[in-house]
Amino acid sequence: MMKVAIIGAGNVGKALAGTITRAGHEVTLSASTPEHAAAAAAESGARAASGNAAAARDAEVVILAVPFVGAAEAVAREIAPVVAGKTVVDATNPLTTDYSGLATNGTSGAELVQSWLPDATVIKAFNTLFAASQAEPDRAVEAFVAGEPGDSKQQVISLVDAMGFTPFDAGSLSAARYLEAMAYLNISLNAANEWGWTSTWKLER
Repeated sequence: MMKVAIIGAGNVGKALAGTITRAGHEVTLSASTPEHAAAAAAESGARAASGNAAAARDAEVVILAVPFVGAAEAVAREIAPVVAGKTVVDATNPLTTDYSGLATNGTSGAELVQSWLPDATVIKAFNTLFAASQAEPDRAVEAFVAGEPGDSKQQVISLVDAMGFTPFDAGSLSAARYLEAMAYLNISLNAANEWGWTSTWKLER
């Protein structure tokens, strides 16, 4: 059993919490308020924490499921003292506030998170999946994982597999630039075509 903290209790945080809990892991949720965390925890089967640092302190893996713009940097700096030596999964997408593109320039949100958490190992995962897919895992769905080779990456790949997805090693953390662009394209297509927010990326081989 793995101890997982999820910071953020919106649609993504709740979906991941429910799926990871059903996979047999111990999940702790934090949110912008303790009341929000408690409500999301009750809905997903997780445990609520009083704050972000409290959620991350005892976790082996910490998942960031907060809005990138306006929240990710502040959260990263808040939890930095308690995630040294740990695995941090960046599940965010760095969208501009008007959803017209990505709020990064030649880098990725995940690489920025790594710069804010220099003593942790940041892995990009889950960002190419909508909450509906995160809540209903399927082996036919590939979950892309980007990060430097090592124990943290294997830890996340094992978690993805245990959740019921097919993990796909997308390469080093710099590959997050492409995963975030893939996510943005999928978001744009669903919004423009009024799709059902269930489409996923799959490589046919």
